[in-house]
Amino acid sequence: MLSLITVLCEFGVILPPTLLLCLVYPFSRRAAVAVSNYITCVCARQVFAVLKMYRQFNFLGDYSEMDRLPEQFIVISNHQSLFDIVAYLKFFGGLKARFVAKDNLAKVPMVGKMLKSQQHCMIPRKGSPSVAMKSIDRFGVNILKKKQYPVIFPEGTRSKDGNLNSFYSAGFRRLVAATRLPVAVCALDGGWKISNMDSIFKNLRRGAYRVKVLKIYDAPKDKEEEKKILEESRELIQNQLDVWRKLPENSLEV
Repeated sequence: MLSLITVLCEFGVILPPTLLLCLVYPFSRRAAVAVSNYITCVCARQVFAVLKMYRQFNFLGDYSEMDRLPEQFIVISNHQSLFDIVAYLKFFGGLKARFVAKDNLAKVPMVGKMLKSQQHCMIPRKGSPSVAMKSIDRFGVNILKKKQYPVIFPEGTRSKDGNLNSFYSAGFRRLVAATRLPVAVCALDGGWKISNMDSIFKNLRRGAYRVKVLKIYDAPKDKEEEKKILEESRELIQNQLDVWRKLPENSLEV
């Protein structure tokens, strides 16, 4: 019963601003951005507040490395759920994080227009690789201009069971070439357990969403450094997942 109440409360948090965004999006970019910013800054916190209140589902962010982060940086992370977007919006404070995502997310009512209005990078799922690379180039120019930081998931798709998949280099390398920013390797865990409605009802109670900055690299100077960062980042993330999954089920350790 509490799972149902939780889901209804989450819809109560997200649905009104989402409907408002859908109404204003065709007519006013400024209004659409304002509503999107509200969703990003306020709703992201409220989503996890509701989860904690009704199901003791905790957001556990490790902020110990935050002071060491440069003004702008690229985030490399594993990927488990659409909730990853909400988790990073909360973790990094909302307004500056921008995501590299597949364009099919534009069709998702809850997130599509928000991603578009805030100019996240929407990679075409179909089409030539050159089109995708040009999308990243434009995204990189916009990121630098607005002093934002991009979040990229090198796995390319969500992990349905939480296990780490292979990392693909093309998107990351193009983003590095377009921005020449330092790289922050981050790990997250918990999203795969609540990736769809069925799993929400089964796994929500007393769970946790963990996020942590693992290592910060200087901007890579060449392809060898890019390759090294990508390889080491996957190993770092896997090691962190192993540590987290050895914790007791109800642990609040980050």
